[in-house]
Amino acid sequence: MSDILKVVHDTAKGLHQSEAIDKITMRKFDALCLTTIHEFTAEQVKNLRLKYKLSQPVFAQYLNVSDKLVKKWEQGESKPRGAALKILSIVEKKGLDVIA
Repeated sequence: MSDILKVVHDTAKGLHQSEAIDKITMRKFDALCLTTIHEFTAEQVKNLRLKYKLSQPVFAQYLNVSDKLVKKWEQGESKPRGAALKILSIVEKKGLDVIA
């Protein structure tokens, strides 16, 4: 989240706590601040794993998926979806320590 968006979100939280904005409006602000998700190519998955110098089995444990699935992603046989895609996006943006 950018610094500007963080300030806007914090302001909205304060306005919500003081009942100046309603729950629905606050949800819209929350949605704006979610981590952006994009598709990952096989090479991007592999490069992300190698950035942290992890084997496929260890990287899989961090993501709570099987090592066979990580191998399929890296070979282009399958693509990350659902929660795994979200976690990969978070790791890419904020680092591995965020999910450790």
